[in-house]
Amino acid sequence: MTTSISQARSSVFRLEMWGILFIVLVGALLHFSFELSGDWHPLGIISAVNESVWEHLKLAFWPAVFWTIIEFFFVLRTGKDRREGFILAKAIGSYIMPLVIVIIFYTYTAFTGESLLAVDLASFVIAIVIGQIVSYKLWKSSRLPHVLDSLGLALFIIGILLFAVFTFLTPQIGIFQDPVTGGYGIG
Repeated sequence: MTTSISQARSSVFRLEMWGILFIVLVGALLHFSFELSGDWHPLGIISAVNESVWEHLKLAFWPAVFWTIIEFFFVLRTGKDRREGFILAKAIGSYIMPLVIVIIFYTYTAFTGESLLAVDLASFVIAIVIGQIVSYKLWKSSRLPHVLDSLGLALFIIGILLFAVFTFLTPQIGIFQDPVTGGYGIG
């Protein structure tokens, strides 16, 4: 019995590690997909439409959502007791990724006064690794009640709505401003 639990945890952990690769690669594709699509507005909901910090947060959030959906089908096969808390844990992980990116970006640019591509890329990967590990640890180490998955689903919906709305109705504040053009949102 202990061996099967250990094997199940190991397979879920491996799945989380594959998730890191998936999120990084899909996020990289989403960086360029809007421009490559000829600025197709519906794609702007999930793709970066400019070089603002906000738009770059989509590159971690959306692939994390997509990975959660893929991973959920794996989790469905593992039994009800292992599904409890999964959605909440993944939602928290998907929020941690953009939060880590923002913290690293604004911390280092406060000292350098400018954005550095290598640091931005590293922070993207670091944020994804941290988000995936946190979601895994939350899900596996604590038996979150299944009822909290409703909260996780609500968090996903809020994030999805915020990224969609702020793409087209963009607040005129710094995190949303494209440092290249000075514009905001899909404009």
